[in-house]
Amino acid sequence: MVRTPLTPEERERGERFGRLLREARGDRSMAEVAANAGISAETLRKIETGRAPTPAFFTVAALAGALGLSMDELAGRCTATAPEAPVAA
Repeated sequence: MVRTPLTPEERERGERFGRLLREARGDRSMAEVAANAGISAETLRKIETGRAPTPAFFTVAALAGALGLSMDELAGRCTATAPEAPVAA
């Protein structure tokens, strides 16, 4: 399967999402959050660093649940016009 290259906007959205997850994770370890979400720590690392800028919906939903974030909040914070406000963990 050949993937279409990501646009600069998609890459930037992935980087914003990664920052949001790191902020929400706070003092918790990557391994702890990944285990609570049912994903590998390596998958979380890739998402947080922007190397996996378009994670699957169910991965995003699992991470939101593990971090106590709503899907609406995640979607709103990751759009191009979203303000860079801190996340309450």
